[in-house]
Amino acid sequence: MSRPEYERARRLAQKAYRSSLLKGSYPYLQVLDEILSYTKTTTEQDLGLVEIPLELVVGTKTAGRTAAFASNFMPLLPDDSEFAAKWISLYEAHTEEGIRDPIIAYEFMNHYYVVEGNKRVSVLKYAGAVSISGYVTRVIPPKTDTKEVRLYYEFMDFYKLTAINDIWLSQEGSYQKLLKLLNKAPDYVWSREERVDFHSSFIHFTDVFEEKGGKELLLTPGDAFLVYLGVYGYEGFWEKPYSLVQKEVAKIWGDFEIYPKKPSLELVMNPEETPQKPIINRLLPIAPPLVKIAFLHDKTRETSSWTYGHELGREHVNAVFKGRIVTTCYENINTEELGLKTIDEAVADGNRIIFTTTPKLLGASVKAAIRHPEIKILNCSLHTYSGHLRTYYGRLYEAKFLTGALAGILTENGQVGYLADYPIFGMTANINAFALGVKMTNPKATVHLEWSTVKDRNPEEIFREKNISYISGQDLITPQNASRKFGLYDIRGEEMVNVASSIWHWGKFYERIIHSILNGAWKKDTPGRHHKAINYWWGLSSGMIDVICTKNIPSQTQWLVELLKKEIAVFHYEPFSGNLYDQAGALRSEEGQILSPEEIITMDWLLDNVDGEIPDIDSLMEEARPMVMLQGIRMPLE
Repeated sequence: MSRPEYERARRLAQKAYRSSLLKGSYPYLQVLDEILSYTKTTTEQDLGLVEIPLELVVGTKTAGRTAAFASNFMPLLPDDSEFAAKWISLYEAHTEEGIRDPIIAYEFMNHYYVVEGNKRVSVLKYAGAVSISGYVTRVIPPKTDTKEVRLYYEFMDFYKLTAINDIWLSQEGSYQKLLKLLNKAPDYVWSREERVDFHSSFIHFTDVFEEKGGKELLLTPGDAFLVYLGVYGYEGFWEKPYSLVQKEVAKIWGDFEIYPKKPSLELVMNPEETPQKPIINRLLPIAPPLVKIAFLHDKTRETSSWTYGHELGREHVNAVFKGRIVTTCYENINTEELGLKTIDEAVADGNRIIFTTTPKLLGASVKAAIRHPEIKILNCSLHTYSGHLRTYYGRLYEAKFLTGALAGILTENGQVGYLADYPIFGMTANINAFALGVKMTNPKATVHLEWSTVKDRNPEEIFREKNISYISGQDLITPQNASRKFGLYDIRGEEMVNVASSIWHWGKFYERIIHSILNGAWKKDTPGRHHKAINYWWGLSSGMIDVICTKNIPSQTQWLVELLKKEIAVFHYEPFSGNLYDQAGALRSEEGQILSPEEIITMDWLLDNVDGEIPDIDSLMEEARPMVMLQGIRMPLE
């Protein structure tokens, strides 16, 4: 006889019953008919025979037997009742041969309500089973604007493709994100084998997650699995030993604790003073061991002005730290997979500091930082919320404001051109700052915006057709394609004339950061300890950003540019201040107000003197889309 098992199950029921009463909640099973009595529905859908997650079975269809069970589906009736005898008999049958008869149930909002088979559910829940087979009818609510219903409709779309019902994600857009992380097309219908593999993987992960205390957190196991896949990926997961998944989960536990929020972002606007070495070290210098530093680029210095600029920075630190560091350059690292592999190789080769110089390598950098917490990894990107590594970028908009002021002075017809590349974080601020500079010196002038990455457009022809003389173009040249078409240039006549240029002096940044690491200042505010995302966002005051004028402009005009530069560098003037209106005439900043760094970084509007628009991703060239998917100002944040 299994009477002791029934008595244990009944004690679990009584405990759940008392707990519900103390919390002021209903102590018995939920009843779907009662829920639907005050809830609108649209239709019913026959799902056929389905494997039902027992965790999602929460009640009965009708109120008939609801008082026989506590809210956890454990039995409440006395052990000498006919109900108890049937429960015990069913339990014995389960232990001997297993329960195979399907139940009949309704599903509503991803919860299941039993029509026939309540005791089977009770026995299997007590026995610790994961699921039970059943014939299910889905009750569909009408579409409304509530988050709960929107999520449910996203779940139903996901279910149509996958027939998976045991993963629930609490944030909108998460099911599409999950498909993307699984490398599945949004309309791809899964095979049975794919469903089985995913189900096994998810159960495997959930066991680890809940063993570590996941039930105490606010996110669902599905949410946690989504976070995990975003870091470690899905391929090969089902082959990982339990112990490895435990270690991986432990490393990103802080991400689970704050979900769906992201780590707090600390913008470091200026370099800190490098502390002096103790006097004994200066009197009796000890030669430190060489520090190996790796730089990872997505292109080569010959083909990319961006990579060329960072390579100039590497050459700068080689000269400054000669005899103290050894640097290595890795080029054409243009995928996340290759990035992670290359970082692993760089670590194995003894590199203790790694700079990845493009947002394209952000994903690889985060994963590598989690994998190698002892290595200092920095990624060149803006508005990146990760507590696992630091990021860096420059306030180029300060320099763009200065070249805009210069263009406003020089233009003869009030028409100025601006050639942008990627619509990513920081780019709109650069455009608007340039437009503000133009407006300061020439209030009636117009800035015509074009994008080099938009399909089927020739910006240079468009600028000439509009009789535009001065254009703000790319900020650096490449050795392979040297020309005067960079910075602010004049296209009148047969030859381009360079006027001035915004400068990325990456060497200044790398020099200061490497100094802080070698002198021990880096240990302060280490990311991950408080789950803080640190982003170095330096400007003119640091020397990392600058403007260089050529001899093609009058000396008095150069003097004005230098004066404005000094005012911005000492924070006496901020370009994004005072009355600012967008293209639609909406007031974005009032008199006496200064836009915050967050508002500047995430700016997704254009100033009223800009003629042009921010392109959507479908209008971009294919090679530009990966960058915009990662850092696009109008893409949903990951």
